[in-house]
Amino acid sequence: MLFLEKMIDRRIAEYQSDLLAVHYAEVENMYRQTRGWRHDYRNHIQVLKAYAEQGDLEALNRYLKELAIDLNTVDAAQKTGNKMTDVILNSKISLARSKDITVKADAHVPVALTTTEIDLCIILGNLFDNAIEACMQLPKEERMIRVYMDMKNTQLYMSFTNTTALKKQEKVGRRFLTTKGAGHGYGLVRIDTIVDRYQGYLSRNSEDGAFTTEILLPQ
Repeated sequence: MLFLEKMIDRRIAEYQSDLLAVHYAEVENMYRQTRGWRHDYRNHIQVLKAYAEQGDLEALNRYLKELAIDLNTVDAAQKTGNKMTDVILNSKISLARSKDITVKADAHVPVALTTTEIDLCIILGNLFDNAIEACMQLPKEERMIRVYMDMKNTQLYMSFTNTTALKKQEKVGRRFLTTKGAGHGYGLVRIDTIVDRYQGYLSRNSEDGAFTTEILLPQ
């Protein structure tokens, strides 16, 4: 029994390390896109000045509209009021949208959290990764993830809902039976462990075509 527990702890630790490595790579990719837009900023200004000097207002307006669309893809960022939450959410939202998944996010965390950055990264990262994996089994037009985060009195509330190709699943305890086979489920175990450590609340709900996870963490 002790050997089995140690093996599970080791695999969870490896999973956590891999998750953080992937997460930081996603953040770097997001920052690289932003730096790229800033690098092109002077070139955009030169083009706009040229159109203005030529008096070509039609071309000037057309270019401004194209720039606005391009900027929206970079600046469509979540600003929750908590920097670490912003970094994690925006990196995962960027990843999901790159896979043609519609993401609807409404997040407000205007306080300093007692939840550590690593724990927050693991929870949000796993929730997003599971939602993205489920959505990828659907046609593009049916892929959707809805995220809601807010303070409920002194507790941080998180709700993740994603579309899925699965019918309503059978629940065992707080989790549902997986069809992924061996080697899966460590992310769920890690989330459960963190929620229990903070003496929080976790609920998972499966319906035909949709899956929802709700978490409350005392702050």
